[in-house]
Amino acid sequence: MNAKITVVKEFTVGKVSDTLYSSFIEHLGRAVYTGIYEPGHPTADEQGFRKDVIELVKALRVPLVRYPGGNFLSGYNWRDGIGPRDKRPVRLDRAWHTIETNQIGIDEFADWAKKAGTAVMGAVNMGTGTPQDAADIVEYCNYPSGTAWSDLRIQNGHKEPHAIKYWCVGNEMDGPWQICHLDAVDYGKKAREAIKLMKWTDDSIQTVVCGSASSSMKTYPEWDRIVLEHTYDVADYLSIHRYFENRGDDDDFLASFYDMDQFIQTSIATCDYVKALTRSKKTMYLSFDEWNVWYQSQQQVHPWEQAPRILEDHYSLLDALTFGGMAISLLNHADRVKVACLAQLVNVIAPVFTEPGKGAYKQAIYYPFQDVSLYGRGTVLMPVVNTPTKPTKTYGDVPAVVFAAVYNEEAEEISVFALNSSKTESATTDIHLASFGKTSMIYRTELTGSDLAAKNSLAAPDAVRPEAVPLTQSDSGAYTVLLKPASWNVLRFTVTK
Repeated sequence: MNAKITVVKEFTVGKVSDTLYSSFIEHLGRAVYTGIYEPGHPTADEQGFRKDVIELVKALRVPLVRYPGGNFLSGYNWRDGIGPRDKRPVRLDRAWHTIETNQIGIDEFADWAKKAGTAVMGAVNMGTGTPQDAADIVEYCNYPSGTAWSDLRIQNGHKEPHAIKYWCVGNEMDGPWQICHLDAVDYGKKAREAIKLMKWTDDSIQTVVCGSASSSMKTYPEWDRIVLEHTYDVADYLSIHRYFENRGDDDDFLASFYDMDQFIQTSIATCDYVKALTRSKKTMYLSFDEWNVWYQSQQQVHPWEQAPRILEDHYSLLDALTFGGMAISLLNHADRVKVACLAQLVNVIAPVFTEPGKGAYKQAIYYPFQDVSLYGRGTVLMPVVNTPTKPTKTYGDVPAVVFAAVYNEEAEEISVFALNSSKTESATTDIHLASFGKTSMIYRTELTGSDLAAKNSLAAPDAVRPEAVPLTQSDSGAYTVLLKPASWNVLRFTVTK
């Protein structure tokens, strides 16, 4: 099959926010304990943080990590995680049916974030928590000194404020599974009052209100509309979440990007409706602060345990390709999706996987995430695309090849990301860059293979990894490349003088 993409310098979507490549760590399973934190591990530093994990996270250039939840958040008292460790209470985490030791809290996590080259995206409890609790943690984290909460932070060993800029106001409060689930009106009222107190404490912060946990929710997108009608003038972002799993049809699964596109577009339309309704001049942006491949149908009930092995999906090449298509969807909506958090970062549905006392390795999805994080910075362009379609059971006919193009004006580089979602056909693809003048291909990799079920492991950490592809050059700015069946492709070009 044949595809063609014409990239025009002046046809822009929007500038990529650095926070588009954020992630998420929840007190869930082994994300924290034996994930980022394992005292006694051969690589553990003086605080018990695994340095092998820190290096893998740093290589992803993650700007924000959302913390501490997730469903865990709605039953969490942040005060349990501060002060002397030997005096911290051990609690039942009713959200995930586990035992929480509270050996890691906001102070330790802020320390870990600095070591990992990232920053904290805070979250406040809108389940069992109150607006006052939300204001108190902002004061504890961000106020310099001279108040009860700020002085307690100093007493606990952190003289300088954590300066947490982004705050999620609850998590998935539309979900009946959430501790102290609220309807849209009650959550909208509660969130509004919490944001008022939080911003009266620190007017430099930005807040994220809960939108729909999934497009499959019966309340979607009505929930989002009602919440925004209560919070539009005080909130900065609407949160949306979406996960995908292979339910037995590879073509449907590889077309997850199509569903993600529709979800984003409907969420944007809902925001813009409320903007018009409230006569606001402000544009509401999206925080897609949970997205990934997640095999939720494989969840199992487990006994009360500390840091159990739950939600530890082991990702295949097929999962990584689907993930790449989702990343393209995020990029192509960079004008409105300004924050996105890959959920999660370590062990729990994550690109980084560890074994207690042993090593850490990159899961298959690590690579497309790293590709877009490293090379997808700049301005997203709106290419003219001609591509054949392929049939799917769920979505009808969808593009067989999808693209995103990003122009880094400072570096004078163009990055093209492409997913060929056809399992059987190569795509002879013409890439036209004539509007940039003289260009040269400087980098090309592909992630593909004959075994779509291949997975990385501690014993075989490189079973799935991208490979370099010989470069193609052109004097006219027209490049012809072959995209193999079921492949994730990264092509980078420099503008030459």
